[in-house]
Amino acid sequence: MRNFEQVRGHLNSSGYKVTMHDPFVACVELSLGNGKRHQAIFLSELGNDDERGYLRVSTVIAPMTGIDAKRALKFNWQSSVGYLAIGELDGVPYLQLCENRPYESLSPAEVDRLVLEIGGLGDSMERALSAEGDLL
Repeated sequence: MRNFEQVRGHLNSSGYKVTMHDPFVACVELSLGNGKRHQAIFLSELGNDDERGYLRVSTVIAPMTGIDAKRALKFNWQSSVGYLAIGELDGVPYLQLCENRPYESLSPAEVDRLVLEIGGLGDSMERALSAEGDLL
């Protein structure tokens, strides 16, 4: 895959529930736990100083208020995929799980793997940090 529109085309043709179609941003709604849980996965394009395009796959886990950052970082250390970050939504800092990949290394199967792994791991982290809640 060489650009964001190819990623978007793959998401649309693969049966994902795509709920956002902004320029260079898409949101996939995953249904987990036999439909009892849901996780929104955001895919967006990132630029870089080396002019290579990157795909960011991310999910919001929980608001930072009341989160023990040490516990979240321990969870991330034990994980084989993903990076923790803090991003703002409506002026509120949220803990997020994200992974960035250069387009040149992406295949349709890798996009699928990223969406499913970030979604599943994000949901696990959300449950662990929110007493089994489904906040977002």
